Amino acid sequence: MGSDWEEARLDMIVNFQPKRTIKKGEDAPFIEMAAIPTNSKVPDYVSSKKYTGGGSRFSNGDTVFARITPCLQNGKTAKIDSLEEDEIAHGSTEFIVLSPYNKYDSNFIYYLARLPHFRAYAESRMQGSTGRQRVAWQALAEYEFQCPPSKDREAIGNFLTDLDDKIELNRQMNETLESMAQALFKSWFVDFDPVIDNALAVGNPIPDVFAERAEQRRELNANAERSPKSGGVSINGSENSYQSFFPNEFEFTKSYGWIPKGWEINRFKDIVEKYIDNRGKTPPLSEVGIPLIEVKHLPENSLKPDLNTKKHVSSETYDTWFRAHLEPDDIIISTVGTIGRICLVSEGEKFTIAQNLLGLRFNSEKASPYFMYYQMDGFRFRHDVDARLVITVQASIKRKDLETIDLLVPPIKLQRAFDNFVEPLIEKLSGDQNIQLSKLRDTLLPKLLSGELRIPDTEKLSKEAGV
Repeated sequence: MGSDWEEARLDMIVNFQPKRTIKKGEDAPFIEMAAIPTNSKVPDYVSSKKYTGGGSRFSNGDTVFARITPCLQNGKTAKIDSLEEDEIAHGSTEFIVLSPYNKYDSNFIYYLARLPHFRAYAESRMQGSTGRQRVAWQALAEYEFQCPPSKDREAIGNFLTDLDDKIELNRQMNETLESMAQALFKSWFVDFDPVIDNALAVGNPIPDVFAERAEQRRELNANAERSPKSGGVSINGSENSYQSFFPNEFEFTKSYGWIPKGWEINRFKDIVEKYIDNRGKTPPLSEVGIPLIEVKHLPENSLKPDLNTKKHVSSETYDTWFRAHLEPDDIIISTVGTIGRICLVSEGEKFTIAQNLLGLRFNSEKASPYFMYYQMDGFRFRHDVDARLVITVQASIKRKDLETIDLLVPPIKLQRAFDNFVEPLIEKLSGDQNIQLSKLRDTLLPKLLSGELRIPDTEKLSKEAGV
């Protein structure tokens, strides 16, 4: 730490009671606690809500900090920067507003509020009965820290913001790529667009359940013929070579309703080749080694698991203790607590799973990996899982019940065609880079704010992270 850093109270750079006026009855942006994600920069805004007086009021540059149990412990903190110029938003009394006296401090204050030491301090100053505890802004105002000069505060805040912006950009790109793969799966294997197109082309009847979709396809394909360069979601164009893989008529099944003719309905157990099941066993852990992932490491709406874990097993434990090991293209599903989270094992990843996760290896002649991932991520499969849950202390699903789920199984040739389409999209996912960026940010945050590490020292690290 430089000699120009000095001990200071938070209220030297933060205004806890800024003058903000909203007229009663006036519509203004409103942010509720549920809209604040955990340690994410910007909350989602609820539609405008009439101001009734009181509560918290904030504008761009402010940080909102959850003051109540358990939201404070869960890290609900957000920086406001998406309002219109001079616009004021409001929320409940559950927030403390940290408003910078100087605009250049806005990022620094936000990251200071995310500091584990600051959160621990806030928790230690909570008051009230159990379950309704809260911290007062006056207590936060007394928080003491080593305060760098203004130029260093600005540089630290900007550096950490660059990391978070990169993480957010990657997240948005991942979301777009995933949406594209999901849209193709839905078109081919839920809406059956290519089958409808083929049936329309030869004049075969369309089941009533697909009548509305058939009309949409008829209009869409007619527009595509009139304007071949118009694009759209039609099966035409780059996907045309696979049109012949689809039948041109439907058949009715008791368990699944109308499906493309020639496709099969198989029980889950009939296409699973091997289970990787460590349930009922807790392995000996080590500080370093091969990652052991739990349910929380299967992110929602993410094809790849998060390998950023503090739990590891030694190579000896990995080789001798576990019943079986994961291989590329295996699917992992959570079976206890948060049910139905799924991820796919990628090439080159070596890790093992805790007892509330189940690994699945499918018969490669019956099911392809990406097809199975998106089928298990779909509404019907999740609904079938929910119908089989066992509710005791916490929800769970037994392997024997999972095996009774019926799955739609198109010809393997068509499944592999789908995999060929989505694999280039999956390869562009930047989940691994986001994990590394998040680890870098979380490592640097306390070091930068304590003065242990200075901004010039981070140049090499930031270049390695691509920031």
